[in-house]
Amino acid sequence: MKPLTVMYLENCPYCRKARKAVDALIGKNPEFRSVPLTWIEESEQPALADSYDYWRVPSVFMGEEKLFEADPADTYDSLKEAFFQAFRTALDS
Repeated sequence: MKPLTVMYLENCPYCRKARKAVDALIGKNPEFRSVPLTWIEESEQPALADSYDYWRVPSVFMGEEKLFEADPADTYDSLKEAFFQAFRTALDS
């Protein structure tokens, strides 16, 4: 299992949806609790955020590999599915 890192912004509506999706996923999939998950607020840690290759938030990384980058068309359900896949990938690695 490898840890996941999420880049986000506190006032981003997509990021708020992503947090809710993660909470729901962990509630329904207890094995996801074992995946180390670090949330990095890009405006609070700009140097660290700049070391990752992404344009939009939320973005999910496993090490340096980008697993997901949000799109303005993303819905709660598409964000939830993306995070589900990220958790599965982290557990399977």
